[in-house]
Amino acid sequence: MLSEERRRAIVEMLQDDGRVLVGDLAKYFRTSLITIRKDLEFLHHQGQLERTHGGALPVKTGALMDSSLHEKERLHRHEKIRIAAKAAQMIGKGQVIILDSGTTTTAIARACRQQKNLTIITNATNIAAELADSPVDVILTGGQLRKNSYSLVGPLAEESLRKLSADLLFMAVDGFDVHYGLTTPNQLEARVTRTMAESARRTVVVCDSSKFGRRTLSLILPTSAVHETITDKNIPKQDLKALRGAHIEVILV
Repeated sequence: MLSEERRRAIVEMLQDDGRVLVGDLAKYFRTSLITIRKDLEFLHHQGQLERTHGGALPVKTGALMDSSLHEKERLHRHEKIRIAAKAAQMIGKGQVIILDSGTTTTAIARACRQQKNLTIITNATNIAAELADSPVDVILTGGQLRKNSYSLVGPLAEESLRKLSADLLFMAVDGFDVHYGLTTPNQLEARVTRTMAESARRTVVVCDSSKFGRRTLSLILPTSAVHETITDKNIPKQDLKALRGAHIEVILV
């Protein structure tokens, strides 16, 4: 059995049984414990299961699911790096860009660290810290700190953004239902990101393909408000077709 077939079977067993154990899987597939552990680690980093001691559980889902930044950092790392590199290529000299909070936008900040004559507006305190010793000029909004995401939210953050203008907004999302819009689990976060879009001339969604087909609690913007989307090549074909049919440029990395 190929590793891809075995991993697919593990996910199906997890969906049927509600949990899987390393020892049981090793016996079932007649392979080593090390191989099964590697399979579970791979599936965990792909966001298809939650790794536990001795096995795995289904991924927690729901409109209120709000994972921490540290938890999100482990998922789809390679895709986020490629998306960030492409986003950085879009930025011209002398431009002002907005980065909302998220692991993909954090990767964009890292990709921009050496750029000169660039201003970044952000509500993410971790992004400001990433750029603190770089030549990039950083404008950090005020607001109340959300410790789960290191972001600043609330009236102070929204008011400061209304007084600023930017060329591009790179927006990270938790869910992208192409027929509904862009969503996030936190209502305050949604309000701040919506204000960012009002302050920017163009809105570019940056998200890996796992975000498509998902819808969380709070609507940020309808799909029609998006100008471009950067994602990876695993985006569902029907979503890619729908975005291009809506005249939204899609860049695949």
